[in-house]
Amino acid sequence: MKKLLILATALTTGSLAYGQEESKIKVSGYLETYFGYDFNKPVDNNRPGFIYSHNRHNEVNLNLGFIKGSYDNGAIRANVAVMAGTYANANFAAEPGVLKNIYEANAGVKLSKTANLWLDAGVFSSHIGFESAVSKDCWVLTRNISSENTPYYESGAKITYGTSDGKFTAAVLYLNGWQRITRQNGNSQPAGGLQLTWKPTDKITVNYSNYLGTEGADSIRVKRFYHNLYGIFQVTDQFGLTFGFDYGTQQKAKGSDDKNEILSPVAIVQYKINHNWSIAGRAEYYQDKNGIFIVTGTPEGFKTTGYSLNLDYAPISNAVIRLEGKMYNSKDKIFVRNSNAVDNNAAVTASIAVAF
Repeated sequence: MKKLLILATALTTGSLAYGQEESKIKVSGYLETYFGYDFNKPVDNNRPGFIYSHNRHNEVNLNLGFIKGSYDNGAIRANVAVMAGTYANANFAAEPGVLKNIYEANAGVKLSKTANLWLDAGVFSSHIGFESAVSKDCWVLTRNISSENTPYYESGAKITYGTSDGKFTAAVLYLNGWQRITRQNGNSQPAGGLQLTWKPTDKITVNYSNYLGTEGADSIRVKRFYHNLYGIFQVTDQFGLTFGFDYGTQQKAKGSDDKNEILSPVAIVQYKINHNWSIAGRAEYYQDKNGIFIVTGTPEGFKTTGYSLNLDYAPISNAVIRLEGKMYNSKDKIFVRNSNAVDNNAAVTASIAVAF
């Protein structure tokens, strides 16, 4: 009888330990389908080249779907997610083989028993910008131009520190490059970044992020320095404001003091009509005269203003049905309609997004 009691105790203890370990593992997922219609009617069914998310015209498609597994026991943490969709096709085109299907893959270790200090390494979501690839978490269905043309993802290592009250977080990053899992061929220089986030209340978030790296093979590489600043203000339970400003420079040639510039302000207003319905509007401007990211071949380069109006219906907390109208107006005739160059582009996009 004593042996049976010991065995029963051991089995019970082992089962409890297994159950506790199992509870630290979480499985989640996300899926977003969409239909977009571009009134310029591109013949190849691709939206303009500076758009990397919801970028197909006149077809129902999958923008992004992923399955994610997470583990966190307080001292060790890990995340892995595999994906598919037109977002992956557009943004991961330069990555080799199966890396094209990695949405996230990282592991981390806590460096202090008392402080919230972590070292993580692998593939992460970008530290730049307030709009992510997960459209459900953004106030407007599609991304603004600066979000489309800064990294959605990055690969490397980072050290993150957060205060115990959760009001301030700082991260220092060592990266393989600008939106890269594998380093650019011929480039031996790592890149780096900084992120500072301040949340004085649960209704205010202020963030500054930067990136410093080089582009091109070592023999011709040029320095890129990029800054992103934004604030999110939930003025009331119904009314919210987001303001962002991006500014970046890149050398015109290796060793040169002359630089090309990018700048982009953006503002978004959101109003929650009730528990299920909300509307949002966005105004933005993007200037890339010398084609650092967006090459036009026109005298003024890319100088474009964008306007978006968005309507959301959330029947349940983890799903949203969305409709957005968007208009671009450019300084030069950089768009194409019926084989003719025009200075404007209009589109509507609808989506269904579910997180689980």
